Amino acid sequence: MLPIMLDLATLKALYADRTVTPRDVMEAVIERRAAWLDKAVFITPTSDADLRAAAEALMTQHPEPNSLPLWGIPFAVKDNIDVAGLPTTAACPAFAYHPAADATVVARLRAAGAIVIGKTNLDQFATGLNGTRSPYGAPRSVFDADYVSGGSSSGSAVAVAAGFAAFSLGTDTAGSGRVPAMFNNLVGIKPTPGLLPNTGVVPACRSVDCVTIFAATVGDGVAIRQVAEGFDAADPFSRRARWAGLPVDNLRVGVLDGAEREFFGNAEVERLYDAAITNIRALGATTVPFDYAPFREAAALLYEGPWVAERLAAVEEFFASNEADFDPTVRAIIGGAKGKTAVEAFKGKYRLEELRRITEAEWTKADVLLLPTSPTTYTVEAMRADPIRLNSHFGRYTNFVNLLDCAAFAVPAGCDSADHLPAGVTLVAPAFTDNALAPLADALHRQGARGMGRDKAASLPEASKVLPAASDMVPIVVVGAHLTGMPLNRELTGPGGRMLKACRTAANYRLFALPGTVPPKPGMLQEPGFAGSGLAVEVWELPAAAFGQFVARIPAPLGIGKVTLDDGSQVSGFLCEAHALAGAEDITHHGGWRAYLASRV
Repeated sequence: MLPIMLDLATLKALYADRTVTPRDVMEAVIERRAAWLDKAVFITPTSDADLRAAAEALMTQHPEPNSLPLWGIPFAVKDNIDVAGLPTTAACPAFAYHPAADATVVARLRAAGAIVIGKTNLDQFATGLNGTRSPYGAPRSVFDADYVSGGSSSGSAVAVAAGFAAFSLGTDTAGSGRVPAMFNNLVGIKPTPGLLPNTGVVPACRSVDCVTIFAATVGDGVAIRQVAEGFDAADPFSRRARWAGLPVDNLRVGVLDGAEREFFGNAEVERLYDAAITNIRALGATTVPFDYAPFREAAALLYEGPWVAERLAAVEEFFASNEADFDPTVRAIIGGAKGKTAVEAFKGKYRLEELRRITEAEWTKADVLLLPTSPTTYTVEAMRADPIRLNSHFGRYTNFVNLLDCAAFAVPAGCDSADHLPAGVTLVAPAFTDNALAPLADALHRQGARGMGRDKAASLPEASKVLPAASDMVPIVVVGAHLTGMPLNRELTGPGGRMLKACRTAANYRLFALPGTVPPKPGMLQEPGFAGSGLAVEVWELPAAAFGQFVARIPAPLGIGKVTLDDGSQVSGFLCEAHALAGAEDITHHGGWRAYLASRV
């Protein structure tokens, strides 16, 4: 009944037709986990009983299919990200603890209706790109168990590619959200640093760590990212988005020239990289050579320079008392930071800024870079025999991205000539180009795709296609009866509207239940000086012509004004006249209209 890959578009369609329920999906997850031979994927799977209970609770509290953005969608979480009720180990049993609360990103995804199916394996303390550095075993490529799955987010990638989860969370410091995507034929979304908060995440290099998303398609990954993103004051490295665009016409894509090409003898990956260059030209882009040398030198700083000391800073006290509990390779890398000095740290920072200035010249040549995700792959046996040198090969084209504050999409690029192992490429662009980069990444994926995950025969769903932003579309914030799955949502979808993201307002908004409205509606009011936690809202966009007609139909006391979101941006949205709220029930403490309605069931 269910396809091999549990992508969002397919699951939502099955839910909408009432062909399957979240209970059915959880039963499939349970069966698939039990049948999968590679038992190293999960460190702590959610129990069968808890999965069934979560599905039942969702269907009781939100009985209408797809009434939440991620209603009944199963997802897995890398085990350095907190999930309340499950231990966090960072792949080190002696380090394990039981978090009292979800990480911010997990909490947002669960609030949107997604169900956690377990905590996944990783290179210990997220130190590695290969997936073999864990006492819980080495997850393997879904295509050949002799080969590595990639790391450090090894189990997270396999959980999606094997068909257990529709998406998963990883983390990425040096490429951990991208390399496993290539090795398992997935999309890996590495957001601009700070776009997704790291509250509740065990740090590797705290100043450059990113929470990442593995998904079957770019469209799925973007939809998930938009639920999880948003400023979080509890994370000192969280940032408010300052969205940047890319040229619609005459897009210039930087590609590797002969001097900087290095595939470590893997002619098949090089061939597929060249095919991706041909494909991106077919999409209308102009390819231009650029000098990768300063990017490569910046990449080297992450492991060969003083940034390794930041890995020690993350676990300093635990390392001092429990050094013997570390994986030998991880212990050697983190322990190597003991000799680093503050002088070296400052010199490294200075050199990075010098390299950043040099790379600015390369960004004048190209709007986007197209790089191999990894230049090659290796067997588990080979990696264990030469763990540091071979691991460094995987990071040749990934390590610089966070240091230089970029966004990246890793997408599949096809399989080798034997139809055996996949390859992938990554599109990289400057900070906050995430939304602008997504349509290009999706189009490139569709040009070179070979199925999704382990299902090489699967077609990418049309419903997940990412369309370029339309210049005649107008964004609008909705808070009540126009939300996804609500009675008036058809007024948005009917004229061609589409949802951009689920998010929250700034803290100084109150919400009231308006009496006597049909269907029931809330009224939102901005109150200067009020310190709440923000309200759950959705941002949609409508064709400009339809927007005017939509606004004209809004009944008093509701109207359209500027709504400030939690990332500091302002978007036109629903507000209520203050006089109409006298005597109305204040429902602000519920945090949003959905939660209020659920409390009344």
